[in-house]
Amino acid sequence: MTAGPFVTAGPAFADGTPAADPLVDVTPTDARYEDLRRGTNQRFTGSPQQVRVATDARQVLQAVQEAHDSGRRLVVRSGGHCYENFTTSADVDVVLDLSQMHDISYDTGHRAFSVQPGALLGQVYDQLYRRWGVYLPAGNCPTVGAGGHIQGGGYGSMSRRDGLAVDHLYGVEIVVVDAGGKARLVTATREASDPNRDLWWAHTGGGGGNFGVVTRYLLRSANATGSEPGNTLPTPPRSVWLSEVAWPWDKLTEDRFTRLMWNHGTWHERNSAPDSAYRTLFSQLKPFHKSNGFVVLDSLIDAGTPGAENMLESYIQAVGAGLGIAPQRRQHRKVPWLHAVQWPGFTGPDPTVRFKGKSVYARRTYTDTQVAAAYRHLTRDDYSNPTALLMIASYGGRLNAMAPDATAVPQRDSILKYQVVSMWNDAADDAANLAWVRECYRDMFADTGGVPVPNTTNDGCFINYADVDLDDTRWNSSGLSAHDLYYQGNLPRLQKIKARWDPTGFFSHAQSIRPAGTSQKAHAR
Repeated sequence: MTAGPFVTAGPAFADGTPAADPLVDVTPTDARYEDLRRGTNQRFTGSPQQVRVATDARQVLQAVQEAHDSGRRLVVRSGGHCYENFTTSADVDVVLDLSQMHDISYDTGHRAFSVQPGALLGQVYDQLYRRWGVYLPAGNCPTVGAGGHIQGGGYGSMSRRDGLAVDHLYGVEIVVVDAGGKARLVTATREASDPNRDLWWAHTGGGGGNFGVVTRYLLRSANATGSEPGNTLPTPPRSVWLSEVAWPWDKLTEDRFTRLMWNHGTWHERNSAPDSAYRTLFSQLKPFHKSNGFVVLDSLIDAGTPGAENMLESYIQAVGAGLGIAPQRRQHRKVPWLHAVQWPGFTGPDPTVRFKGKSVYARRTYTDTQVAAAYRHLTRDDYSNPTALLMIASYGGRLNAMAPDATAVPQRDSILKYQVVSMWNDAADDAANLAWVRECYRDMFADTGGVPVPNTTNDGCFINYADVDLDDTRWNSSGLSAHDLYYQGNLPRLQKIKARWDPTGFFSHAQSIRPAGTSQKAHAR
């Protein structure tokens, strides 16, 4: 190992307690630098002066203070699954890597589970279940870090059953920087009497990199009683039914494709109320580009739901009704829940690929314009990528039991959540794949300026599927900003919280929240 010039022992803190260990600093001369300067999306490679690997909150406090005092731009990374270059842009001096902060434990004082930001979702599911028999309804990709995922909202295959991850967020411990440039560690909870409650609320969907550095999450369901860990969070299903079926593209005419999409959207319109009997069913409809050969439907249902297997079959039949094509049955099996969280039908992209995704919340089924545009781009002959697709996830159910302002996530009456996405390996293919994603998305939402403007059908975009095109008039002519599409009516409140807790704008990226009246250029520094 080659030590970098920024390796320093931690100084004593205000209470006189020294940091237990020095931060691990990785600089360009270190063999580890090539790995640590990048995240999951291989489109982006950073060139920071250093990557600082923290193992506890005191080291985070030290790293933030030193970056502030030296005038260096610092960004934070936990799992590294950012869709854009927020942690790899050319103006980043310091990447604060939280991947080694992955403790999962029970905090008796707060009567809540403590999860550090570097814990991967697979670890969170495994430890919460094996040790206490509970779980957090969060994302499907086990390699995503809790850090950015939770504060962006956090949804997955059990969210129709038990809500968003942030619906179970009791509090955050976070390093912030005050107006005097002093970094400090604060805790904010949802308690009505907590003077820092607004900072808790901002982390229930406000997105990462906006207000400070979360050093741990406190998780406790709002309806939890007592101090027993087993009563603190929901209990997952004992087992689930998994299914995968596929319709071949060579038998899907435009009329049949349109019928398939209409069936799918209409079913979700009818079965996405908070009290729906189908709230324990989740699926992803994946119309791949025709070069893949198939449109795939991956589905899951809580096996403990009365009549679960028949309900799953009924759903599959409803989606394929009237097509005149029998789908291929690739999988149909019952699996224990903890094993099911690793099922590749729902997991995220290979961490060695390049990708681009653009998100949609849908309140109603697809419009004629959307379906026609999707079909046109999925069947283009001048473009061929078998991993380009629409990835359409079930939404609704208990996700829609909360008011739009109860958390920072305003989309609380949607029935579907999806993205237009492509994955590829070679940088030489960047232009073709980026163009396909952008053009397909633009044409699907041509009626509203190229983006899903909130209306009776659409409901904006998802902050965790960050998309810088939303601030580019070449791709968004709606007159709405990315912030309007992500946060809608919650934006003014988030801007006030930003002004209070990050008054100097120390924490920023290309789409970070900024106080009202502050320009993006000034805020990004």
